[in-house]
Amino acid sequence: MYEDRVIEILKEQKINLIASIPCDKTRDLHFLLPQHFRHIGLTREEDGVGVCAGAFLAGMRPLMAMQSSGLGNMMNAIMSLTKTYDLPLPILASWRGMENETIPAQVPFNAAIPGILDATGIPYTIIHDSTGFGKIGNVIADAYGNLRPHVALVLPGSWDGPESCWKGSPLPPRKREIDLRYQREIPEPVMTRNDAIQVIARHLDEQAVVSNIGVPSKELCAANDRALNFYMLGSYTQASPIGLGLATGTSRDVWVIDGDGSTLGTGILPVIGAEKPENLTIFCLDNGAFGSTGNQLTPAYAGTDIELLAIASGFRFTAKAGTAPELEQIVKGLGKGPNFVHVILKPGNADVRNIPLTPHQIRDRFVPAIR
Repeated sequence: MYEDRVIEILKEQKINLIASIPCDKTRDLHFLLPQHFRHIGLTREEDGVGVCAGAFLAGMRPLMAMQSSGLGNMMNAIMSLTKTYDLPLPILASWRGMENETIPAQVPFNAAIPGILDATGIPYTIIHDSTGFGKIGNVIADAYGNLRPHVALVLPGSWDGPESCWKGSPLPPRKREIDLRYQREIPEPVMTRNDAIQVIARHLDEQAVVSNIGVPSKELCAANDRALNFYMLGSYTQASPIGLGLATGTSRDVWVIDGDGSTLGTGILPVIGAEKPENLTIFCLDNGAFGSTGNQLTPAYAGTDIELLAIASGFRFTAKAGTAPELEQIVKGLGKGPNFVHVILKPGNADVRNIPLTPHQIRDRFVPAIR
């Protein structure tokens, strides 16, 4: 099967992690990938940008496999994370909207992909048929050699050939019992986000930390600047995906300082719940507002209980904190993850300076520290 040749190429390029969302045109490949590689199944393509970034920072060689329409969901994350920090991101994309496409909705965006990639300066390689599969190796080598994204656009006809006999793996049992007794109170907040970060920062030792964009990263930098802090300067919603990627690639504990708006904007919580990384803890600092943009309220302020979302997603341990002593007690008692600590805060930003580091400086001191 042609799929075997592609898997061989990925192994030759030392790919050891695949983050993916399947495509109907490459269904056999997507059945096979988890048999050969460490695999993380996504629910949204842009989360894969963060997962692959974190995995690379921790020393792995990840690749994304998907259909090309997902590039529309990923573009801001690629530009503000992958390109801003100059990280490699090889993408193996089935090019939809082409070659007798039968789904009209696939055509408008996918037909424009070459122009979009040209406009954003993202390299791409078109693979017209199975004789061009060797170019996938060139795409991967370029992404890692030049620390940049590179997209392999594989036309669906490339997979035409002998009828596949692969029917996928037998499905595991799905039956399970759910016994949930949950009663919590959202307290009237007394802490600010900076108060909570001060508590967390006092407990930092060998943990790798990913800090959410904007003021949270500045507050962490002011509280306890260290090489093991990965400060995000952009890429809304990508803090927890990066944390999952890091936790996959390292045995050390990984802590993520995320926000309520960012957590609600990603699909990564169920993915973390399914992967169950024992070394990952998410601190969701919930002030009910977009704190870096003027404190506009989020759905968490008077509606959503984000801890309950984490429970439903399958986190092993969750807790809620409303005061500094409560947060201290939870942090001291953290055990096997994935853990989700929901911290209720009042809006407000500390008066702290900008982070005195460039994206490259953040990357270049973090990588040797974590590896």
